[in-house]
Amino acid sequence: MDLGITGKRALVLASSRGLGLGIATALAREGVHVLLCGRNGERLAENCKAINAEGRGKADWVWADLSDDDFIENITKAVREKLGGLDILVNNTGGPTPGTSEDMSADKLETFFQTMVLRVITLTNTFLPELKTQGWGRILTVASSGVIEPIANLALSNTLRGALVGWNKTLATEVAGNGITANLILPGRIHTDRIDELDGANAKRQGKSVDEVRAASIKSIPAGRLGTVEEFGAVGAFLCSTQAAYVTGSMIRVDGGAAKSL
Repeated sequence: MDLGITGKRALVLASSRGLGLGIATALAREGVHVLLCGRNGERLAENCKAINAEGRGKADWVWADLSDDDFIENITKAVREKLGGLDILVNNTGGPTPGTSEDMSADKLETFFQTMVLRVITLTNTFLPELKTQGWGRILTVASSGVIEPIANLALSNTLRGALVGWNKTLATEVAGNGITANLILPGRIHTDRIDELDGANAKRQGKSVDEVRAASIKSIPAGRLGTVEEFGAVGAFLCSTQAAYVTGSMIRVDGGAAKSL
């Protein structure tokens, strides 16, 4: 299927590895000019080299840290200089530290709210006037399956990503008439470095081996395995496509059927 986005321009946050890189790669394979960003310049440069070697879309990169006060200004400047404008915004952030509700100190809440919620909303608002003028835009925000079925020992993530649900739904209704869609994509257990880190933390908390924790989690997934970054990226690319113009205000699960909610 031709997704109809050849020549579009996309900014993908936190795309030096994992889920962000998966979406950026999938978009580039559809002919999109993608701007990768993150805190590891060497890795970003290698990713761009690999994407550009495929000869479909085009990739550039910029060093960016969501926790920096100048993040919005710097990333906006990079979009203008490297892309010349924007059609697709993929909001993606790193996850917070594991822990229970009692572990959510005021300092932790404030710190991660800045990077996981405030920066996402502010950046989106920065580009909205341009998308409205164009009459076409895609806003895709990576959240977590924890927003529909809270994940044990991830209280901070469940709380902050949950805030994005109300924001996204409100935004989607406000901009649908401008040809702009806004959706959340909810990863379940997609095999990334983050999953390895969380399994390690859970193993320590439960007094079990990482292999035991991993086996138990896979047993709870109807598909019987972890998802791949490529599978996740493909779904993300479709949600940014021309064909997905009537999908907005939605939460799309990519979890192998793991979530037990309706």
